[in-house]
Amino acid sequence: MRGESSGSYHCTSFSFFRPNPPDQPLFADWGRQIWTVSQLTARIKQILEDSFPGIWIEGEISNFRQPTSGHMYFTLKDESSQIAAVMFRSANRALRFRPEDGLAVIAFGSVSVYERRGEYQITVEHLEPKGLGALQLAFEQLKQKLEREGLFDPAHKKPLPLLPRRIGVVTSPTGAAVRDILRVLDRRVANVEIVIYPVQVQGETAAEEIAQGIEAMNLRGDIEVLIVGRGGGSVEDLWAFNEERVARAIYSSRIPIISAVGHETDFTIADFVADVRAPTPSAAAEMVISHKDQLRQRVDELTGRLGSCLRYLLRSNSASFIHLQGRLQALSPQVALRVQREKASFLENRLYRALQGYLQGRREEMRRAVEKLGTLSPLAILERGFSLCQKLPSLKILRDAEEVEMGDEVLVRLYRGRLHCLVKGREE
Repeated sequence: MRGESSGSYHCTSFSFFRPNPPDQPLFADWGRQIWTVSQLTARIKQILEDSFPGIWIEGEISNFRQPTSGHMYFTLKDESSQIAAVMFRSANRALRFRPEDGLAVIAFGSVSVYERRGEYQITVEHLEPKGLGALQLAFEQLKQKLEREGLFDPAHKKPLPLLPRRIGVVTSPTGAAVRDILRVLDRRVANVEIVIYPVQVQGETAAEEIAQGIEAMNLRGDIEVLIVGRGGGSVEDLWAFNEERVARAIYSSRIPIISAVGHETDFTIADFVADVRAPTPSAAAEMVISHKDQLRQRVDELTGRLGSCLRYLLRSNSASFIHLQGRLQALSPQVALRVQREKASFLENRLYRALQGYLQGRREEMRRAVEKLGTLSPLAILERGFSLCQKLPSLKILRDAEEVEMGDEVLVRLYRGRLHCLVKGREE
């Protein structure tokens, strides 16, 4: 019998070798003990669990799963072997980080055997990441998760009010942080109301109390800005401000929030989610309201900028007015009418000159036509001594002497006048 790499013992078959006398059967009954599977498994369980009541084991997590029961099941492995592991809900509830595949860990627990399957496993009671503190790993895991969800997006950050009249503070009522905040605010301005929501800032209930304080301040409806924080301390002391519950309460707040946790070198998840991060509680109080002298200086600066802007606008508007006035004059109906009148006069002159030229050309053409017509006119032929002879009364033009008889009347047309003649004779 040998344990496989899966961490299970499997009882398949046994064989014994013992030389037997020639006259004795191979499997003679020589006082052998026969075990049942349950007996053997129980014996193995007793040996393993008694031999390894509490051990530290190092390995890499794989096949991690956590069903609805809350128990964690995974495999611890190295280069050549692996062992099944379970961490029950009662033990993993205290974990600050979430186990995941590929994570190198150091586990403490005991070896146990699951008799129904004949498998052995390690029941983990404590788990920590190898080489990186559990708190630091939990911080990095939550930071990456919230960053992927957009909780650190600068577009979600809200600006702080310039002159808040009512400031909320979520912190311990007895800590140094609240005293520093009140001292700075009292020195800077006297007519501001401070509303303090007292909470625990470390310990198991701190994260829930801080989140409830943020939500309660939002429900009031009169808090204009909120300071959430505490004084300095160790990573464990500041851990409440690294909890997801607090981060989501800050992100959901409609009130601008200043995170003021620890000292300048301390960074928490709350700092990344908050609208503004202050290095210390005192610095948060200085951020939340400006000093009177600074306000007066700011007012003077804004007044000067306003005057400059007004002068610029006046100059700009004056130039625009002159430009628009010129455009208006150019678009005036009187100007348009004058332009059209000048255009009509110009076209009239062009039309007159065109008509004159046209008439002159027609006159010249008519003169030439008359001259040509005159040369072709019968009168011109008559003027040269010819005459036109017509038979009366039909006025038929005579071209042949045979067309008339003796005694016919003919009309002879001369260049000047006409002759009525009587035919007395003819010649052919």
